[in-house]
This record gives sequence, C-alpha cells and structure tokens, in this order.
Amino acid sequence: MPPMRFLHIADIHLGCTRYQLPESPRDFFDAWVDVLQRYAIEEQVEFVLISGDFFHKRTVPPETMDHAVEGLTLLRDAGIPAVAIEGNHDQKHTDSDYSWLRSLSNWGLLTLLEPEHTEAGISYSPWSAETRKGGFIDIGRARIFGSHWYGAAANWAIPMLTKALGQNMRKDAFHVLLLHTDVEGHQTHPLPALRMDSLQELKSVTQYVALGHTHRSYEIDNWAFNPGSLEITSIDDYRELRGAFLVEVDESGGIDARHLRDYRQRPFQRLSFDVSGLTTAEDVHSELLEVVGAEARVADGDGPLPIIEITMRGLLGFPNSLLDLRAIRERCKEITGALHVRIRNHTSPAEVGSTDFSEDDPTREKLERRVVEDLVGRDSRFNARQTALTEAVIGSKRMALSEDEPEKIADFISMKIKEQESRT
Repeated sequence: MPPMRFLHIADIHLGCTRYQLPESPRDFFDAWVDVLQRYAIEEQVEFVLISGDFFHKRTVPPETMDHAVEGLTLLRDAGIPAVAIEGNHDQKHTDSDYSWLRSLSNWGLLTLLEPEHTEAGISYSPWSAETRKGGFIDIGRARIFGSHWYGAAANWAIPMLTKALGQNMRKDAFHVLLLHTDVEGHQTHPLPALRMDSLQELKSVTQYVALGHTHRSYEIDNWAFNPGSLEITSIDDYRELRGAFLVEVDESGGIDARHLRDYRQRPFQRLSFDVSGLTTAEDVHSELLEVVGAEARVADGDGPLPIIEITMRGLLGFPNSLLDLRAIRERCKEITGALHVRIRNHTSPAEVGSTDFSEDDPTREKLERRVVEDLVGRDSRFNARQTALTEAVIGSKRMALSEDEPEKIADFISMKIKEQESRT
C-alpha cells in the first residue's frame, strides 16, 4: 500500500472570547488558518481530520462563520477534504435536525460523519455525496469513521462502536475513528472520562483513533492521539502542550505522528506575587512592578501581544481599598506592552490568618473541588459519600456549561449514584 499523510486537529473553538476582549475571536481564526496553511496545504496532506468542537458555541455569530468558511475554502481550493465530527460545543439540539457543522457539510465545505443510532445499537452507512450523509468515508487507503459526543455514556457506547466498526472494515484499509471524549488518566478535568480498558477495545478494529475534547496533547501506544486545542480557551490551560498532529503512515501501516506547535498563537503568562510583610500600598505597588519588570513576558516584534494574569496572595497588612489595582494594571501594560493584564486579588487581611494551600498555585479545578467537598462535608448525612457527591456536582456542572442535553446530565448523575451504591 502507498504511504499516506494527513493532519489531525481538534478543539478549534472558533468564536471563543476571553476576558471580553474583542481580539479573542481573531486569535482562534489566526491559529486555525495558520495551521491549515503550514501543515495541511504546504505539507500536501491527503485529508484533514477535525475531532470535534470546531465552534465554541452552537449559536455561531456571522464573523465566526466567516472564519470557518475562509479556512475550509482554503482546503477546498487546495483539493484537501476536511472530515469532521461534532463535539459537545457544536452538536445539534435534540429537538432539531440542524447544526452549523451540518450546514457546512451540506454546502460541501467539509464531510460530517455521523453513525446511526437505533434500538438495536449503532450502525454505519457509507458516505453519500448526493445526500451529504454517512457514517464513514474512504479517502485513498483510509477508511474514516465518525462518532457522536457521548459524554458520560462513552463507556456504554464503546462496545457498540467496536461491533459496528468491525462489521464495516475494508480489506487492506487503514481504519481511523474520530472520537470526542476525555480518556481516564489524561483528562485535565476530573469528570467524566472514558476508561482506558474501554478505549482499548477499539484496537481490534482501528489503526488510528483521532481524539478530541481534552485541551492537552497526549498519545497512547502510538495508536490513539489527542492533539490538544489549537488556542487557549482558558488561562488555566496556558502551560498545557497543544497543537496539531501531522501523521505519516508507511506502506506497512507504521505511524509517525509529529506534534507541531509552531504557528500563530497568543502568548499567555501567569505570575504570583506575595504581599506578606509589605505594610503600605506603595510598597505593594513598587515591588509588584519590580517582579513584572523582571519576570513578565513583553511584546515581541510583530507577534501577538501577550496576555498576563497576576495573582496577589498572602496577608495584607492594610485595607484592600488602599490598593489602586487599576493604576497597577495600567503600569504593567506599559512595562510589558501586553494586550491585557488581569490582576486577581486573593490576599487575606492579616487578622484573618493564613490559609493553608498545599500548592503555590492551585488550579481553578482543584480550588473548585475543595469548595464543593467542604460544602458537602458540612452535612453529616453525606460523610460516607463525600467524594461521590463531589464528583457528581462537579461533573454535572461541567456538562451543563458544555451545553449537554439535560437527559445526558441526568444519566451521568444516575451513573454516579449507582457507582456509589455498588461500593457500599
């Protein structure tokens, strides 16, 4: 079989806005188009895989649709097909047959793959250019399968997916599955996640699993690959490895997947400043600016201007009202040339005493978990179920924020209750 080359990207999140900055949607467009130009068109790949969350929201503003069409038109003009599945951010509503990804597919700008779900399970039909529908498509030596966003039901769906893929394999083909899900041990958020043993079931029917959903890059056994998001949707992810996979498959099916990160991205930085021991607002102001001058990123030539977040911690020896955070923020912007400087005041009055954090910079997720665990633990009825209830609260909240359907959220909560009952 001849060698093959393709590009695998995910979590493009076109239309995302950070900190209410009008420049944000353009950042996601710049990353999207730059990756296509560098790693799809210039590398002359055979196709591009998009593993979900193409858009940031189901409701797509006109500017965002322009961004989507411009990138997809670049691929079409270069003769490179784009193959996609819906993620949780861009899936259709249960009461509608329409979504913007389906519209892009109907317009011939991409191929949206969707298996069929019936009472008997999951089934696949080949892609039809006439109806613009189908669950798998053949491109060269590759047979590419799609899947839906299953959320908390992913472990339930995998055996049916495995069976359906096995019934539709093509002799001598290189089988690819697009799958939008977190995987246990690799997710950045605690819940929900696909178990590793469930994922491994797919090895019998696939040679490449093109993952999406987790905004951090990872690979499993040179077989399942997650590229990470193209851009940062939250500053909590700024340290995570993200990018795109340029994949080469040799004559025998051997995979060489290169993770590429050299494209246009907005630089981010998070700094921490301890105010303990400083007795005046002037001292805080001057010493914080010294730290910014020594450690902060500065604007670099023609590249995107940085966004900087500064968290003030420790015991504050005077009233918060004496701090002029606006003046500090503006001075920091002058020093760095940053597009935006955000200052978070997490200081405590000296009389309150110190809060014991085990980490210098706990993430938002860890802080959230501490708060929920504390609230649940205050009710003695839930002492034996504190961990399970915490996971249920956090997981259902994340699913709601991701605009999952109420039925899926209810199924997730029911699943957590059953898990807890089985342990007691």
